[in-house]
Amino acid sequence: MTDVCQQCERRAWLLERLGIRLDFRARDLSYLWRLLELSDRDLIDAVGGRQLDGLHQAYELWETSLEQTDRDIERICMHHTAYPACLSRDALAPRTLGVRGGLDRLNETLTPKVVAVVGTRRATDYGMELARELSRELASCGLTVMSGVGEGVAGAAQTGVLEAGAMPLAVMAGSLSRCSPACCEPLYRRVVEKGCVISEQAFSGDVRARSWWSPAVDRTLALLAELTIVVEAGEHPRELACARVAWTRGKHVAAVPGRVTSPASKGTNELLMHGARLVRNTQDALDTLYGVGGMEARRQTIEPVLLDPRLTEVLADVGRGKDTVSKLAKDDAEPGELALALAELELKGLLVRGDGGRYVPSAL
Repeated sequence: MTDVCQQCERRAWLLERLGIRLDFRARDLSYLWRLLELSDRDLIDAVGGRQLDGLHQAYELWETSLEQTDRDIERICMHHTAYPACLSRDALAPRTLGVRGGLDRLNETLTPKVVAVVGTRRATDYGMELARELSRELASCGLTVMSGVGEGVAGAAQTGVLEAGAMPLAVMAGSLSRCSPACCEPLYRRVVEKGCVISEQAFSGDVRARSWWSPAVDRTLALLAELTIVVEAGEHPRELACARVAWTRGKHVAAVPGRVTSPASKGTNELLMHGARLVRNTQDALDTLYGVGGMEARRQTIEPVLLDPRLTEVLADVGRGKDTVSKLAKDDAEPGELALALAELELKGLLVRGDGGRYVPSAL
């Protein structure tokens, strides 16, 4: 179903027509944001170049296309009553949105406070576990946790929300009829089934993907969320785009500290140096949103786990950074004994196996 006015439909057509030019300008994200704030004709003037007259002419002669879209996808524009109010007040916001999961769900997810949990696609085991646990606990507190659907931190965040039994909200680049990357299709289907997915781009699978779509998603996340939490991010501006936009809008920005020697934490540590709020756990995030003591984190009631001294020692060693079997091995330790201890800690939910055979302590 499409409920988009001609003015906003023409804007969507123009952005598709200018795709290659916007890809080139996306190398400088600050410049890209300024371009997306421009009116249609000013945008053509800014990037039209030698084809300026032809683009203006095509824009004036444009006629709406009644192309049939997926029945499961609803399209709205900024003039629709269901369009998020927090976006309608900002010139940088997308003019049109595709919604999969229903407009009622979209409104329901945006009613409580919204937290964006974002970060790198090349997340470490530490980052993946923290993103999942943090998202699960925030969702359990009644907040809407929002992210993309992809590898790394985004996928871990959505998984945490689903584990909490809450309604997920995802922002995607490209078509809503299928997931990109394809490896995340099972997660995408679960998010669509339980929650809501939105996108401003390519509602037909035939439209060529553009590199500027990814930072466009980051700006939508930043504008929708009251708090943006960066779990892990490198130094590249693309990985910090969401936080940068949130900062320019005067919104809360927080980051999870990481090892100073880890490339995956250089961006988050930089954000902390420049004034981002430090988030170590769910309570830190709630204190940022509601003020200290404004809301208490809901803790799961877990019966104490009694461990024998050998298991306690192994768990403590993993927490100190000995996260592989080779690091944990000692001269006087039996390999079979160590393997048994690790397996038992996994079964108790106290350790999580990550990439490369590394072990990460769980939030339990």
